[in-house]
Amino acid sequence: MLTKRDLLRSAAVAVITASLVKSVPASAQSKAEWPNLFEAKDIAEEGFIYGLPLVMYYAVMQEFAVDKNSGQFKAPFNEIHSLHHVATPEDTAVITPNSDTPYSFIWLDLRAEPMVVSVPTIERDRYYAVQMIDGNTYNFGYIGTRATGTEPGDYLVVGPDWKSETPPGIKKVFRSTTPFPLALIRTQLFNPGDISNVEKVQAGYKARPLSTFLKLPAPPAAPKIDFLPATTAGIKDNFFQYLDAALQFVPETSRDKAIRAKLARIGVGPGKTFVFKDLSLEHKAEILVGMKQGDNKVDKWLTGGNKNINGWNVGSFFGDEAFYNGDWTMRAGSAKGGLLGNDAVEAMYPYTRTDATGEPLDGSKHKYTITFPAGQLPPVNAFWSVTMYDGKSQLLVKNPINRYLINSPMLPAMKKEADGSVTLYIQKDSPGADKEANWLPAPDDKIYLVMRLYWPKPTAPSILPPGEGTWQPPGITRVS
Repeated sequence: MLTKRDLLRSAAVAVITASLVKSVPASAQSKAEWPNLFEAKDIAEEGFIYGLPLVMYYAVMQEFAVDKNSGQFKAPFNEIHSLHHVATPEDTAVITPNSDTPYSFIWLDLRAEPMVVSVPTIERDRYYAVQMIDGNTYNFGYIGTRATGTEPGDYLVVGPDWKSETPPGIKKVFRSTTPFPLALIRTQLFNPGDISNVEKVQAGYKARPLSTFLKLPAPPAAPKIDFLPATTAGIKDNFFQYLDAALQFVPETSRDKAIRAKLARIGVGPGKTFVFKDLSLEHKAEILVGMKQGDNKVDKWLTGGNKNINGWNVGSFFGDEAFYNGDWTMRAGSAKGGLLGNDAVEAMYPYTRTDATGEPLDGSKHKYTITFPAGQLPPVNAFWSVTMYDGKSQLLVKNPINRYLINSPMLPAMKKEADGSVTLYIQKDSPGADKEANWLPAPDDKIYLVMRLYWPKPTAPSILPPGEGTWQPPGITRVS
C-alpha cells in the first residue's frame, strides 16, 4: 500500500522522467556534498516555508522597481509612484490586492545612505497610512492617521547597519532589517469623485536621500546590482533560484541561522546558484516532494492557524520581527494569505472560502447573503470593506458593474431593511435593480472573500484582540 509520501514521490519522479532524458549531478552539487535523500526532502520542506515570503517579496520588488517591462513596474528605487485609481483585475503582481485605497509606492535602496520619507498635512477625516515592510516581510514601522496623526513630518528610514545619531528635523527613525524595504502608502478614497482630492494628498508625499534633506554632499553611490530576473508567476518553477537571489539582501540573524545553514547544504544561499536541472533524478524528486509538503503545511496553517468565527478565519497575521519570533510557518501563511498586509492594530483581515455551515463558497452553484444587524456594522475608527476575489487566483473579479468590493463609504446609497439591518448580496448575477446597490458580484466559480477593518476600534465592541473580540463578523448564508 502506497503512503501519501510514496504517491507524491512517484508523481514527482514521473513528471521529471517525462521531461528529462538525462540528468547528471553538477560537480558543485555532487552526491558526496549533498545530504541523503530524506534529509534533502526535509531541508526543502523547511526551506520552502522559511523562504516563501522572501521569494514573494523579491519577485514583487522585481516587477515593481527593477524590470521596466514587467507590466507592473511602478518606479525605480527611491522614487515615489502614486496610482490615481484603486486596484482592478488588471493588477496581478500582488494577490488579494486592496481596492479601497489608491496606493503610493516608494521602494527604497538604503545601501548608500538612509532615505527621508515626508508626509503633508492630511485632513482629519481622511485615513492614510505609510506601512514600512522589509525583505523579511516584517512591518517595521508606521506613519499615518493612527500611528503619528495628521500633521506633516519628516521621517528617516535606515538600513540594518546605520549607526549615526538622529539628524535634526527628523520626527522618528525607522530601521529596516534589509537594504531594500518598501514604503507602501494607502490614502482613503471616499467615492469616485474624490480622486482629485486624493491626488492632491499624494502629491505631498516625498522621498529624499538624507544628504539632500540635510543639504550635504551625497556619499558615493552604491554599486549597481544585476538582479536575477523574477516574476510572481515564476515562483513555483524557480523557487530555490529566487531564494538564492533574495537571500543576498537578507542579512542572517540568530533567528534564521539554523535554517540557513541547512539550506546551504543543498546549495541555497547568498552567492550560491541552485541548479535544479543538475541534480540527480532522485534528489529532484525529494526536493519537489519537500516543497509540496511545505506548501501543504502553509495551507494547513491558513485554514487552521486562526480562529474560525461564523466561517471566517480571524487572527493576527502580520507584524515585526518580534511578532513572528522565528515562526516561519505563520510568516509564510501570512504572505500566502495576503502579501504586504498590515498589523492588527492598523487593519484586521477576516477571510473565508466557506459559508457559515463550512460549505465551500461557489458562485457557479449558489447565491449568498451577509447581513449586518442594526448597530452591528464592523467597529472601526477609519472604514471597513468586504472584497470579492476569485477563489483560485485570489485576484479581483471582472464583472459587468466594475464593483470589486462594498465598503462603508457606500452605505448612504445602500438599501437598509426596516429593522435597520444591511444585507449584502453575494452572487454572479444581479439580484435586481432594487437590490443592486447592495450587490457584490461573484465569479462563476470558487469564491474567496476578505473583510478589511481599517484602524479597528480598540474598545468594545471590537474585533480586537484578534480572535477574542466582542464583535464577530456575521456568517455567510446560502440562499439557493
